[in-house]
Amino acid sequence: SVASTAITCFTRGLDLRKETEDVLCPANCPLWQFYVFGDGVYASLSSICGAAIHRGVITNAGGAVRVQTLPGQENYPAVNANGIQSQVLTRWASSFSVTGTKNTVLEAVGRSVSTARPSTGKRPKKPLDKKAGNKDCKADIAFLIDGSYNIGQRRFNLQKNFVGKVAVMLGIGTEGPHVGVVQASEHPKIEFYLKNFTAAKEVLFAIKELGFRGGNSNTGKALKHTAQKFFSLENGARKGIPKIIVVFLDGWPSDDLEEAGIVAREFGVNVFIVSVAKPTTEELGMVQDIAFVDKAVCRNNGFFSYQMPTWFGTTKYVKPLVQKLCSHEQMLCSKTCYNSVNIGFLIDGSSSIGDSNFRLVLEFIGNVAKAFEISDIGSKIAAVQFTYDQRTEFGFTDYTTKEKVLSALRNIRYMSGGTATGDAISFTTRNVFGPVKDGPNKNFLVVLTDGQSYDDVRGPAAAAQKAGITVFSVGVAWAPLDDLKDMASEPRESHTFFTREFTGLEQMVPDIIRGICKDFLDSKQ
Repeated sequence: SVASTAITCFTRGLDLRKETEDVLCPANCPLWQFYVFGDGVYASLSSICGAAIHRGVITNAGGAVRVQTLPGQENYPAVNANGIQSQVLTRWASSFSVTGTKNTVLEAVGRSVSTARPSTGKRPKKPLDKKAGNKDCKADIAFLIDGSYNIGQRRFNLQKNFVGKVAVMLGIGTEGPHVGVVQASEHPKIEFYLKNFTAAKEVLFAIKELGFRGGNSNTGKALKHTAQKFFSLENGARKGIPKIIVVFLDGWPSDDLEEAGIVAREFGVNVFIVSVAKPTTEELGMVQDIAFVDKAVCRNNGFFSYQMPTWFGTTKYVKPLVQKLCSHEQMLCSKTCYNSVNIGFLIDGSSSIGDSNFRLVLEFIGNVAKAFEISDIGSKIAAVQFTYDQRTEFGFTDYTTKEKVLSALRNIRYMSGGTATGDAISFTTRNVFGPVKDGPNKNFLVVLTDGQSYDDVRGPAAAAQKAGITVFSVGVAWAPLDDLKDMASEPRESHTFFTREFTGLEQMVPDIIRGICKDFLDSKQ
């Protein structure tokens, strides 16, 4: 048997070191976030798991893939296959192909959950460090249990047993998942916080000791309270780690969940609902809002809701729930670089660019913007065009969906004129970033220019950075490297990009996205 290397959804061909390598893709990668270039032979810039799904080697359930490194080529085609649209790339220095592997060891589980049986392959599996816990499943989880008269004392005890089994299988530890429990009844009660216990044994004991409270099932009230109060740093929440609330509901809630769901999403919390014994047709008349599950969960995409018919014989439901809670990439409501940034594009509209190249610039901006989750509580995009003059094409609050942003970009008219980049940076810092400077998102400015600026760029760029804006400079054709470096944030090498031809912009798209994400994560550490 061959041992496979577990990789993430976003590992690219060029991240591998060997000619031929067996890798293991996780389950449930977000298809729309894949970057794939080509068909059959893929540019090494492509996501390996994306290419494998595109090729039909695996499905979105993950699995083993053999990656073969190949030489670079020209004209990688765009083909839509298996739910992934690959993109055109004119040329790239190296490629790879993907095939299935024979009898690979290592089970594909969400993110290879530590409870998968050790492999019987040649390599001994590292024993799970009991204290550290399952490092592949970093999450801060609040179990919001039902303590209402709906569930009653007997089923309350069965619920505690189930939560205990889930807690043990998660692999709680100092570097793994941390859990706490809140009981929902008439009034919510935080039973214990994330910081109270970091060993599965202690958590199990604490769950066993929980007393049944009774009262109405005011789940909405409890969910809102948990989202607002539970995940503070002083109560043990960790920076940059997904926050999750798993709501257990027997029957239906006595109050409204919609507002609580909105509050949780605003706080960057991923809400799962585990509903047991759904209301029968006769009981539906007593339910305030039939769509209570859809309104409370993080995203209404099926991933965040989970159903069990009764509290009896629930053991077989433990592992699939744990796999969901450990699928880091699926936590769409966490504050990530994809949903927590403001990106302003400062676009050179000078006469040296010309209309057709200006379209290529807009296409490049659209491809960067496309990677982000644009919404009123997510990421936001703005665009300013400049010559000697500046024109705000749209600000951060003008468009709050991806479709509208992409459509507004396509409709930008080319100005044509001189080049005063320094002035334009000052204008954008003041007028575009000014109104959002105290908001929750991290601010980025991408400056695109094809030539020498007639004014000083160093002072305005330093002022922008002082105002908390990270600056990337992208130069084309005659843009002088000194200007580009003077504008870029530190470290300048990784914030400065240059291409001779406008057609070279498309190859920079993944690097700009990755740069923004790296800066975002560094700012959270």
